[in-house]
Amino acid sequence: MYNLRDFSKDKHSKVDDRPFGGGPGMVLTPQPLFDALKSVKNEKSRIIYLSPQGKKLNSTICKRLSMEDHLILICGHYEGIDQRVIDKEVDEEISIGDYVLTNGCAAAIVLVDAISRFIPNVLQNPESSKNDSFEENIFEGPQYTRPNEYDGMVVPEVLVNGNHKDILDFKKNEALKKLKEVRPDLYFKYFLEEQQNKTKQVKKVK
Repeated sequence: MYNLRDFSKDKHSKVDDRPFGGGPGMVLTPQPLFDALKSVKNEKSRIIYLSPQGKKLNSTICKRLSMEDHLILICGHYEGIDQRVIDKEVDEEISIGDYVLTNGCAAAIVLVDAISRFIPNVLQNPESSKNDSFEENIFEGPQYTRPNEYDGMVVPEVLVNGNHKDILDFKKNEALKKLKEVRPDLYFKYFLEEQQNKTKQVKKVK
């Protein structure tokens, strides 16, 4: 992590100023940002600005970024950063959701954690990431563990009968029920892609 004040040429190490055209808040000035980026980037760097105006973070983006050699994350503060930095240096703007934080540091932590799960040897069991929520546009199914019964609540029989196909079907159906309830956008996207895949398979057979 780098402190922008260390790159400021202002005698008070100031890194922000009022926005041209008026408006509330302050904007990070270009000089400290340009100099900070110059000191850390190389020919393989991909520069990302964490911004509520960026593309919404998802599993596909995380997988792609996990394959990059060198990521530089710019954490916005106040009302954001000078647009000239975005125009000249930023390769991609990413948002972690439709809300605003006081600064981009928390968003950067989220992004780093989400990306790291796809880097080899980070997870003890790499295969576990393939069944996580949002893989293939679907939630992960409900999970249970011992004991079979607790406080009158019983684990669904299908999960203890040993039939792996039934277990997979049960978890997928339960996942789809919840997906339809809380994320109808992903629910319809899932079935749209399923239909497209079936169409492709039919064309191949012909």
